[in-house]
Amino acid sequence: MVDYEVLRVFCGPDGRYGNALGVVRAGAALPRRADRQAMARELGFSETVFVDDPAAGAIDIYTPAVRLPFAGHPCVGAAWLLGVDRLVTEAGVVGVRRADGLTLIEARPEWAPGRTLRRYGSVAEVEALEVPPPGEWVYAWAWQDEAAGTVRARAFPGRGDGIDEDEATGAAALVLTAHLGRALTITQGRGSRLLTGPRPGGLIEVGGRVVPAAQDAGWDAG
Repeated sequence: MVDYEVLRVFCGPDGRYGNALGVVRAGAALPRRADRQAMARELGFSETVFVDDPAAGAIDIYTPAVRLPFAGHPCVGAAWLLGVDRLVTEAGVVGVRRADGLTLIEARPEWAPGRTLRRYGSVAEVEALEVPPPGEWVYAWAWQDEAAGTVRARAFPGRGDGIDEDEATGAAALVLTAHLGRALTITQGRGSRLLTGPRPGGLIEVGGRVVPAAQDAGWDAG
């Protein structure tokens, strides 16, 4: 039995919503990538993260279908859980800081390729969207208030792996922030909240609130 925890990452200001994240603290309990992929597929979260070295912040990230070099909400959730000041992903080292109850990471937008930014003219248009067919990773967005930097967004990964819409996606928020070149407050999904901003050296910061959703669950590796 492999133990895991569930967090909600990028919660709204009232602690609701957020994207569910499975975290296996003892990654050594499941060292083979094929077994990790099988666990991520069966758990069915948009991402599951395996901690390979908690002190160093070394993590390994999976969707139900593929392994990812980097992803935003797993990094924010793992940083919150482990209390580290950096994470080590396959894509590179991710900086971490904490402020006002938020956990924030710094990463490069080029670590999140293949996302199509699709701008709409109004919040109502974004909210009325149907899930598109698989094949393209679409981040649909519109200004709520351009002067204030507030955005309404929805994310459609298009992988055909059961995650038709992602509740809160830090990597896509990085890409949008780099595209617009300014700090943003993004409301995504049903009511998740992401805060972003450009940082020196081409980095983008993204962060939000994290809360535990469930503890002491287990997965049978068979």
